[in-house]
Amino acid sequence: IFGPCKAGGKHICSHRNTEKDIQNQHGKSACGPHCRHGTFIGKLSEYDQVRCLKEQLKSKEKQQFRDLVKQAYQGAYGAGHAVLDRQRAWAYFSREFAAVEAGEMELFEIISPDYCRINLAAWKKSGMPKEWLFNMFYASAEIFPDSGELFRSYLNGIRRICPETAEKMEKFRRQHRGEAVHHSPLYRDIYSPSYRIVSTRFLTMIPVLEAAAKLPSQAVYIIAIDGRAASGKTTLSRQLAAVLEAQVIHMDDFFLPVNLRNPVRLSEAGGNVHYERFKQEVLPNLRKSAGFSYRRFDCSRMALGDKRVISPGKWRIVEGAYSLHPEFGNYADLKLFFDIDPEEQMKRIRHRNGEKQAAVFASRWIPLEENYINRTGVIRKVDLILGTSGVRGN
Repeated sequence: IFGPCKAGGKHICSHRNTEKDIQNQHGKSACGPHCRHGTFIGKLSEYDQVRCLKEQLKSKEKQQFRDLVKQAYQGAYGAGHAVLDRQRAWAYFSREFAAVEAGEMELFEIISPDYCRINLAAWKKSGMPKEWLFNMFYASAEIFPDSGELFRSYLNGIRRICPETAEKMEKFRRQHRGEAVHHSPLYRDIYSPSYRIVSTRFLTMIPVLEAAAKLPSQAVYIIAIDGRAASGKTTLSRQLAAVLEAQVIHMDDFFLPVNLRNPVRLSEAGGNVHYERFKQEVLPNLRKSAGFSYRRFDCSRMALGDKRVISPGKWRIVEGAYSLHPEFGNYADLKLFFDIDPEEQMKRIRHRNGEKQAAVFASRWIPLEENYINRTGVIRKVDLILGTSGVRGN
């Protein structure tokens, strides 16, 4: 049910921006100028704060006024106040996670367009490592300058939905000085809340993490993310890298040199990438836990540039079009394909690269990618297909 950047034709992000999250490799947002996080939950017509409040009221009927205010606070501020020290936050999280019993319940509850609560009991039941959840939680702990303004707007939403709270709301506004809000005793007694606040931008990767957690134990794991231009490959790889503590190899670093560009080469299925150099510099080293390096192609000079160092680690991600090229064989443990409909693809490319470059994509790069996709049948060979139409497996 997940997909990047679009939900039923409407964006569901808040009005805020964060450069760290929404900048892609070309330096522009892949989603739009008013996107705070850069990824969205698919197949939801609209997900604003009013809907989030209504769904919480429906699912937890015993909520008190304080619990609604807490949802508004978390939906605006996230968990930035709770992660002042990573080591202390990890120690507290580990103790709480150990004490929670695995249980059947919703894995996450969306509390605002920006944030969700991931339930520890459900995460434990899923079998995914606790470190991944903590890394998502930690990466979500950002401070935004407009959180106070957004919190006040969310409080107004509570008052509109529950007009009977007007008197309590006025009292709260007079007394509140910006401190964190806590659940009511009744809420804690009935619902035993145990969760972590995580950015909704990470929800897209949950099916990937579930699949990754089921891989057999081994020294090094490799994830390959292929797909169409502007579909979300780089964004997902960056998010996965933060959660899995993985190193990323970008196929853009293997741009085909000018001296190899000829009609015969470009007529190949996947000929528009320097697969020979990838096979020589990267493929033999991916399974080794030790670090290695490879040369990056510098498009500004149209020549090989500096080296990219891949540190030792347990997870490696190969990201970009042609990452599942037939010349590479079946090297990846988890194979993903990011799909996108043509109209949305061109919309993103225009926003990201401008009208002039969009014309180049439409006439040159996209046809070459489509030739590769259609002739190799790469979509039929992957484990998961992600994109604007959701997530499905082969």
